[in-house]
Order: sequence, then C-alpha cells, then structure tokens
Amino acid sequence: MHKINVAVIGVGHLGEIHARIYSELPHTNLVGVCDINKDRLDKVCALLNVEGSTDYRDFFSKVEAVSIATPTKSHFEVARDFLKQGIHILVEKPFTSELKQADALIRLCKQKNLILQVGHIERFNSAFAATRNIIQEPKFIECHRLSPFTGRSIDVGVTMDLMIHDIDIVLGLVNSPVKRIDAVGAKILTHFEDIANARITFENGCVCNLTASRVSDESMRKIRIFMKNAYISLDYRNEEANIYRKVDSSITKEKLPIEKEQPLQKELSSFIECVAAKKEPLVNGPVARQALAVALNIQKKIWHSSIPSS
Repeated sequence: MHKINVAVIGVGHLGEIHARIYSELPHTNLVGVCDINKDRLDKVCALLNVEGSTDYRDFFSKVEAVSIATPTKSHFEVARDFLKQGIHILVEKPFTSELKQADALIRLCKQKNLILQVGHIERFNSAFAATRNIIQEPKFIECHRLSPFTGRSIDVGVTMDLMIHDIDIVLGLVNSPVKRIDAVGAKILTHFEDIANARITFENGCVCNLTASRVSDESMRKIRIFMKNAYISLDYRNEEANIYRKVDSSITKEKLPIEKEQPLQKELSSFIECVAAKKEPLVNGPVARQALAVALNIQKKIWHSSIPSS
C-alpha cells in the first residue's frame, strides 16, 4: 500500500491527536495541519515538524485525504470543499449541524466516488468489538456517558457532543425503526443542554435509556445491554466487558478477554485502509446521518420543553 498524503483541518485537542497518529502510521504521510488559531497552529507544527496554514484550501493540491476536526458549525463547508476537490474525508462527529447538510455531503460523496467516514470512535473500542457478535435481540439498553466540564465543544449541547456516540451504537445494535422519543435536559454552564436524558422506544419493542452529562465530577462511559437470558456490561473507558448469564435459578459472570488497543488509532488506520482499497467505511455518511437525525430529534424535544437553568 502506498503512503497516503493527509492533512488535519482543525488542531484543537482532538485534531492534534489525529495529527500525531497520522505522523506515526506506516501508510500515511502527514503533509500538514490547519487551524485559524495561529498560536495553536504554530505549536502543533513545531511539535510534529510539519507545514501549517490558516487556510485549509492551501492543501487542495497536496493531499489525498483529510481529517476534519473543526467546530461542528464549519463541518459542512470544509467537508464540501474537500469533496469537490476529489479528496477523501474523515469528519469528526457530529457529522453536520443539519440533516440537509448531511444529505448534501452524502450526495456529493456518491457523485465523486469518494470515501466519507464520520468519527464515531466507540465503533473501534476493543470492548465493544469483543461483544458485538454476542449481542442478539436486545430488550433493554442503558447508557451512561458522564464527564467533567472541559470547556471544549461548547458550540453544541451535550446531546450532539457526547450522547450521539451512544445513539450511534444503539441504532446499530437494535436495528429497528424508532417508534417514540422522550427527552429532558438542563443547561448548567453553557447556552445549550449540559445534562440530557432520553428514552427511545423502538418498533420491535426494545427500549433504550440514555444519560449524558458534561458537568459531572467523574468520568463514565458505560452501556448495559439486556437480552432474553443474559446481559452485557461494557465499560468503554477502561475497555472492559462482562457477560452475565441466567443458568437455571442463578446468574453466572464471565469477564470477556479483551486485547486493548487505541480506538482512535484503529479508526484512523481503518480510514486510510478504506481510502487505499476504495472500500466502504464502518461509519459512512448514511449511517452517521441516522445517528444525527435521532440526536437532533432529542435536542429539539429538550429545547422545546424550555430547559431549565441551574
């Protein structure tokens, strides 16, 4: 496989990690990075010894693929411009701010025959990968995603910032149309909801309860999946998973063997492999659009209920 020339657009906290990983992957050549914050740009350029620019258009003729880790409101414009230039893209979640923007990018990607991957990183979590084939016909799912306030991603609420990860996972596991969504939330430190809870009922009867907070004093990223005669408890953060099975009148516990790996490195490696082999990404545009649609629905229900201030 030849080396793929790549650039990273937006080198904040996450974008810098993208750039570092690309600089280390055997099949990528990190051509440069872009950020409108000159101080931040200079720091990352010096750290990785790469070219930098405050204008992403400077990379149109220099790369085959890019990671887009800019604020959500700019995802559509940046992604559209690179696709128009025939450049493959990985855009961080949330995919876009609006469904019509997502639809436009999906159409453009198809017209240009390009790779469009969206950064739903939990798909590449080793614990999730170890349990994926065990999970069959879930009846009830419970998700908790909590973090302290970091001051990052405050251009969107916690639904689009954090909960969307679990929405994507749940939609893939249940594989049934959504029947009903109920949601509540509260704004604490930003102008958007910082705490959110949603209950999703699916056509096949499965019910999912999701809680997300970015103002907690602890970090937690867990999901529990209840099936007919077993349930799985999965800890994304520590990459651990246990399966509890009903055996006669008792319950047995089994800790699943997991070979821990860096999820973002797996995600970026997969993106580069898709670019090189022209194969469909695990989380392509249509898949990411489904999660975005549900997240926007939840957000709308929270905002229309006049979320209280704390």
